[in-house]
Amino acid sequence: MSSNESRPAEAAQALLKLVDIMARLRTPQTGCPWDLEQTFATIAPYTIEEAYEVADAIERGDMSDLREELGDLLFQVIFHSRMAEEAGAFALADVVGAINDKMIRRHPHVFVAADGRDAEGQTVAWEEVKAAERAAKGKKAEDTSALAGVALSLPALLRAEKLQKRAARTGFDWTEAAHIFDKLEEETAEVKEAMASGDADAIEDEIGDLLFVAANLARRLSVDPEQALRRANAKFERRFRAMEAAAAEASVDFASLSLEEQEAYWQSVKKAERG
Repeated sequence: MSSNESRPAEAAQALLKLVDIMARLRTPQTGCPWDLEQTFATIAPYTIEEAYEVADAIERGDMSDLREELGDLLFQVIFHSRMAEEAGAFALADVVGAINDKMIRRHPHVFVAADGRDAEGQTVAWEEVKAAERAAKGKKAEDTSALAGVALSLPALLRAEKLQKRAARTGFDWTEAAHIFDKLEEETAEVKEAMASGDADAIEDEIGDLLFVAANLARRLSVDPEQALRRANAKFERRFRAMEAAAAEASVDFASLSLEEQEAYWQSVKKAERG
């Protein structure tokens, strides 16, 4: 047996060890006080944070960090499952069993019969199966909206994109990206009007509308708005740090410079990047 063929067995053993570690951490009297006092609500922020750290490791192409961050994320799954088991709700086996069943159900072209479906056809079928699953659950039978099931806890930009995609399936969508620019101009004008009024609530509302339309433009151009903003963040950080470094090299306190002087550093950094 090759080393690759033995890996699933090793993974199973490692997972069992992690489950045991979690059980010991949550054992009353002998476990870890911090772990024992946690709840689903207190752990949820850590779960979200770990997911972002996985994405960050991928963005940086750091396989060593990715391995570690995936482990941290897996531990979150084990943690939530352990608390649920203690509450008599479900156990880790139920979590794994549910995802096994779901993946088989959502990929009939793989596990039932090959139908030559391409990636686009699979995406359509995937959404159809998901819609059927939501209907079958019957938890909110009164909610038949095309927008039903888009999680409130998603980052706002990502949720905007998902809401727009759902709406687009009903035909409620711009036919061309050019039309969205008109809407951007309209929303920009409304932001200016809100600013003139001095109404803080109105300003927040109009800024939100502007961001929502920007997300729609990204979607229409097949750009992931979350990824685009992460890229912009990384670019800003890279350039800002370069400005600080350039100022320090010149023995200048960057924070003491005027805005015009700081802007000169910014333009210099941009020029150096492009050159």
